[in-house]
Amino acid sequence: MRTPLLLFIVLLAACGRAPSHTEQTVAKPEPTGTANLAYKWGGVALWAMADETDLRGPRPTIGSRLLAIPMIAQFDAWSRYDSVAVPVHLDAPRAAVPERTLANKEKAISYAMARALQSAFPHDSALFADSLRAFGYDPADFSLDPATPQGIGNLAAKAVIDARRNDGSNMLGEDPRAPVPLGDYTHYVPKNPVEKMNDINRWQPKYFTKDDGTKWAPGALTPHWGHVRCFALDSSSQFRCPPTPRMGDPALEKEVRQVVAVQAGLTNAEKALVEFMRDGPRSVQQAGHWLLFSRDVSVRDKHTLDDDVKMYFIVTTTAMDCFIACWESKFFYDTSRPYQQVHYLMGNEDIMGWPGPHKGMVKMKGKDWRPYSPDSFLCPPFPSYPSGHSTVSGGCAEVLKLYTGSDDYGFQVRLLPGWLTEPGITTDSITLDFPTFTSTAEQAGWSRVLGGYHIQADNVEGLALGRKVGAVVYDKCMGYIRGTAKRK
Repeated sequence: MRTPLLLFIVLLAACGRAPSHTEQTVAKPEPTGTANLAYKWGGVALWAMADETDLRGPRPTIGSRLLAIPMIAQFDAWSRYDSVAVPVHLDAPRAAVPERTLANKEKAISYAMARALQSAFPHDSALFADSLRAFGYDPADFSLDPATPQGIGNLAAKAVIDARRNDGSNMLGEDPRAPVPLGDYTHYVPKNPVEKMNDINRWQPKYFTKDDGTKWAPGALTPHWGHVRCFALDSSSQFRCPPTPRMGDPALEKEVRQVVAVQAGLTNAEKALVEFMRDGPRSVQQAGHWLLFSRDVSVRDKHTLDDDVKMYFIVTTTAMDCFIACWESKFFYDTSRPYQQVHYLMGNEDIMGWPGPHKGMVKMKGKDWRPYSPDSFLCPPFPSYPSGHSTVSGGCAEVLKLYTGSDDYGFQVRLLPGWLTEPGITTDSITLDFPTFTSTAEQAGWSRVLGGYHIQADNVEGLALGRKVGAVVYDKCMGYIRGTAKRK
C-alpha cells in the first residue's frame, strides 16, 4: 500500500553520508529500495514538484520537463562510472575502473541532481542545499573538474541545462516572438471566448472560482508545447492522433451521453479514483505520479542505485515526450470538452448530474451540468483530444512493463472518496487496486471520463498515442544504457 507522499519524502534526517567504499565492499551490501541514494533524490525531486504546484498551480506540460532534466543529468553523471553506458549530453571521459565505485556514483548523481533541480525549481534552493548536506556533501562545491565525481555531477547538470535552453519551451522567454517566460510564440487565440460559443467543435475557456469568490477564466496552458524539441521522437507529430468525431456525428453524441450517464452513477470507489488520478494540494502532476509508481517498483524489487537511475531516466523522458506529442495533437484538433458538449447537445433535456458538493446526484437541465470537480478547477484549461492523463499513463506504463520485464504492478492506495471535491461525504475509506501497469494506465484514463473531463475517444486515442511514444523512448534510452547511442 502506498505511503503518503509526505512520509516517504521525509528523508533528510535519516540519510547521512554514505559509507566509504571500503565499508561498502567489506562490511555492508549495496543499499536497495528506499535506502539507495537515487531513490532518495527522487523523493527530493517530487517534493520540489509539489512545492512548484502549490506555488504556481498545476502545469503538467512544464512539470514533465522540470522532472526530466534532473533525471537526464543524473543519468549522464552516473554513466561516467558505468562500464558501458554513454551520456546524452555530457562530454566527459569515462572514469577509470578503480574509480567506478558506489561512493563515486553517489557523489556524482547527488551534485547532478542538486544543480539540475536548482535550475528547474529555483524557489527550493534551501531544499537542495540541505539535501546535499544531509547526504554528506558540500553544497558550495561547484567544481567542474571531470576527474572528480562532484565535477562530473556539476558538468552533467550544466550540459543538460545548456542543451535544453532553446528547446522550444521558451522557459526563460528567450524566443523573440514571445519574450516572456513560457510565452506562447504561436499566439493561439481560442475560437470561442469565455462568454460566447462560436464553434462547438473548438475549445472554450471556462470560469473558475477563486477561494475569495472571484471568478477568472484561465487561458490555454502552453499552446506552444507541441513545438518543444522531443527527446526521442523524430517530431511531435510523428504519431499524431487520427481525426476525432465532430458534432453532428452520432458517434460523438453517443460518447457525450456516456459521460453524463457514468457521472450520474458515480460510486464512492469511482469518486476515489477520479480524485486520486486528478491529484489535489501538493500534486506532483502526471509525470510525478508515474515517478511515484516507479518508486513503488524500486521498493518492491529492491532496486540498487543503478537500477533506479536507469528507470527514472526512462520514465521521466517518456512523460516529457508524451506531453509534447499530446499537445501537438491537442492544438492541431483544438476540440471542445464535455463541459461544452453536454450544454450544447442536452441543454434543455432533464438529466441526472452533480450540482456541486454535498448535494448528491439530482435532476437538472443539461445546460447546468458540470464535471465532478471543485469550483476552483472545473476543467483543464486546454483542448480535450487526446487526454493528457491517458497519453502519459499509456507511455509510462509501457516503459515500466518493458523495463521490469513484466506487466505486474500489484500496489494499492487507500483514501476517502470526495476528500478533494466534497469533503465529509463519507467516513469510509476505499482501497484502489492497481494489479498491472496496463490496468493502472487504463484506470487513469477512464478516471477522466468518470470525472467529466473527457469523452472515451480522448482516452482511447491518448492511451494508444502514449504506448507508441513509450516504445520509441524506451528504445532510445536503452541505446544510451547499453552504450550504442550517439551523444546528442
